Amino acid sequence: MAKEMIAMILAGGQGSRLYALTQKLAKPAVPFGGKYRIIDFPLSNCVNSGIDTVGILTQYQPLVLNEYIGNGQPWDLDRLHGGVHVLPPYQQASGSDWYKGTANAIYQNLSFIERYDPQYVIILSGDQICKQDYNDFLKFHKEKGAEFSVAVMEVPWEEASRFGLMVADSDSRITEFQEKPKNPKSNLASMGIYIFNTDVLKKYLIEDEADPDSENDFGNNIIPNLLKDGRKMYAYRFNGYWKDVGTISSLWEANMEVMDPEHSGIDLFDKNWKIYSRNSGKTGHKVGADAMVENSMITDGCRIDGTVKHSILFAGVKVEKGAHVEDAVVMGNTTIKAGATVTHCIVAENAIIGQNAVVGAMPTDDEKGVATVGPGVYIGDNAKVGPNAMVNNNVKDGEEQW
Repeated sequence: MAKEMIAMILAGGQGSRLYALTQKLAKPAVPFGGKYRIIDFPLSNCVNSGIDTVGILTQYQPLVLNEYIGNGQPWDLDRLHGGVHVLPPYQQASGSDWYKGTANAIYQNLSFIERYDPQYVIILSGDQICKQDYNDFLKFHKEKGAEFSVAVMEVPWEEASRFGLMVADSDSRITEFQEKPKNPKSNLASMGIYIFNTDVLKKYLIEDEADPDSENDFGNNIIPNLLKDGRKMYAYRFNGYWKDVGTISSLWEANMEVMDPEHSGIDLFDKNWKIYSRNSGKTGHKVGADAMVENSMITDGCRIDGTVKHSILFAGVKVEKGAHVEDAVVMGNTTIKAGATVTHCIVAENAIIGQNAVVGAMPTDDEKGVATVGPGVYIGDNAKVGPNAMVNNNVKDGEEQW
C-alpha cells in the first residue's frame, strides 16, 4: 500500500560544536528539556502530523540513539507497514560506506523510500527543536504545484548572512539561493526541512551521485541544480518555534526558553501537540524540608535538599543540602554535593560535582560563556570550573579549569 508522504530524518551529525556532550553520543540523542532528547521533536511532529513511516539516518555514535528509538512504541511508530526504522550506512562487501553528505545519505536509502512508494518525501533535521505541523507544509506544496518546497523562517536582516537564504518572488516561488552571503538579498532562512516529489528527488540524487565533483549536499548541490533547471521551487514561511541547537549556548538558551512558554513559543505542556518521549520510568521527585525550588522544571526521581532557581533538572538528579543551582541545565542522574555552586552551565548525565565545588558563573558584561561538564565527569571537592570551560575529564579536588 503506497504512502502519501514518508519522512527521512538526518540524524548522523557529529555535533562537534557541542564538544563534551557529544563525545559518546549522537547529537540527536542529546538530552533536552528535562525528560526529552532532541530526536523526540521531529519524531513527535511526524506522529502529530499523521506521518507513520519514518527513516532515521544515523552514523556517528548511534548506540544510545538506536537503543532509545527501539521499536518506536513511545511515539506510536511500531507499525507492521511503516513505523520507525534506524538506517545506518550500508555495509558494502568492501566495508561500510559512510554517508558522504546529506544528499548521499538519502541516496543510499532510496530502496527504503521505494518500498513505500510515496508521492512525497519530507526531509528533516534530527538536531532542531521545532514544533511544526507538516500537514500545513504539504498542503502548501500541493497548492503551489511545487516539485520542491523548503520551510523558511524570517530572521533579522543583521543576522541573515549566517544562514542559507531563499530569495522568493511575491508568489513564494524561489528565484535564487544564497549560502551564508556577505550581502543578503533575502531574510528567509532555510530551516533545512524539505518536501520533494519523490520522482524529482530520485532523479536529482542519482545525477548528483554520478557527479565526481559533488559534495553530495542538499544546500551546496541539489538545490542549486534544481534552480539551474528551472524546477518549481517554493518557500514555505513557518512562524512557530524553531531552534537549531548546534552550539552549547543555543542548547542552553532553548532549555531556558522551555520555562517561559508564553514569550518563547515553546510549550512542552501543550495537550494539542504532545511531545512524546521514552519516559524515564522513575518515581516522583522529592523536595526536602530545607530545599528551595523557584521557577524550575524538575523531572521524575530528583531529590532536592538545596536551592534550585531557573533551572532544568533531568530525571534522577540529586542536589544535596547547601548546594546552589541557578540558570543551569543538569542532565540525568547527576549528583551535586553539599555546598557546591552550579550556575549558567550545562552538566551532562552521570556527573558528580564535589562538595563546595564551583561550576560556571553568572554572566557579566565581558564574560557570557556557558560552562560545560561532560557525561560521567567527576569535579572534585572545592574545585573550580570557569564560565567558558569545557570539561571532558575529571578535575581533582581543589583544582581549577578555565
